[in-house]
Amino acid sequence: MSISIHSAITVPEGDGVTVKRLMPVGGLRNFDPFVLWDHFDISGGGFPDHPHRGFEAITYLFDGGMNHADNLGNVGTIHAGGAQRFTAGRGLVHSEFPDGRAHGIQLWINLAKTLKSIDPAYSQVEADAIPEVTENGVSIRTIVGESGAISLHTNVEYLEIRMAGDSAMQRALPSGFRGFIYAVEGQTNIDGESLNSGEAAFIEDASQIALQSSEGGRLMWCFGRPHHEPIHQHGPFVD
Repeated sequence: MSISIHSAITVPEGDGVTVKRLMPVGGLRNFDPFVLWDHFDISGGGFPDHPHRGFEAITYLFDGGMNHADNLGNVGTIHAGGAQRFTAGRGLVHSEFPDGRAHGIQLWINLAKTLKSIDPAYSQVEADAIPEVTENGVSIRTIVGESGAISLHTNVEYLEIRMAGDSAMQRALPSGFRGFIYAVEGQTNIDGESLNSGEAAFIEDASQIALQSSEGGRLMWCFGRPHHEPIHQHGPFVD
């Protein structure tokens, strides 16, 4: 197993907003098939109309609400524990603004070259549509994956994991998957590596991952099958 630790950095974005960005940043442009990771906690400003192309995105909320509108005619609000997904495909224009407060993660997943020109699409799910299981002090919500609430065009497993103090878990990875575990809060050990809030452990060549937390923590588990294709990202476009 190969593990490397990276920290999110604070960057300005949208209209009067700052986010903690894990990628793309200098030294970490992407991690095939993942091309952007922003951790946001905002109560003002937002993201006025802007275009996208060539990827899919998931916005997952821990707290608050997020309003969405796009040029397909979709208008909606997701709330704490819910998620929205859009497929930019050949092109989409949308806006996002906090409904009071919005605290969550936005993740972009590259589309395979053969899918870059598919029709754009949008969907959203509320908290009660996301499966959750709890065992031995560990709660796992499956946003994307087997029996998950959201389907993508890329084979991905995307989970929220909440660990009580003095809890531990092991989870197997499908063959060929790579990805990262991001610490939203708390401290967790991953196969002996310490992971703190705002850090991510990028992992390759693993068949099983062991997590242990003495003080408790909230993690995002983000793994997928790479496309093994060049990624050309230009701001909001991924060609």
